[in-house]
Amino acid sequence: MTEEVKFTEEELQRLGGLQQSYQNIQATFGQLKVQRILLEQQLDSLQDTENTIEEEYEKAQENERVFVKSLNDKYGPGQLDPATGVFTPNPDKTESEATGAPK
Repeated sequence: MTEEVKFTEEELQRLGGLQQSYQNIQATFGQLKVQRILLEQQLDSLQDTENTIEEEYEKAQENERVFVKSLNDKYGPGQLDPATGVFTPNPDKTESEATGAPK
């Protein structure tokens, strides 16, 4: 029959240290995973917000196009000074041709 061998106190301490090391590593892996999940949730939230803002930007562009078209339909082509609200129409081609003014 095989004789039992008892580990020394030092060997038991080293074994216990290794077990503790593995437990610490596993706990750290768990913490990292939780942090990764939280970061992914934040990234998803940022992506949702970015998509929403992009949609709002596209709507603002469409509103601008519609508004500019309505102003062009109402006043014709020209320049608007937003600071003063003064609109200066572009000269008609027929007027400049009729008056001999340069194009």
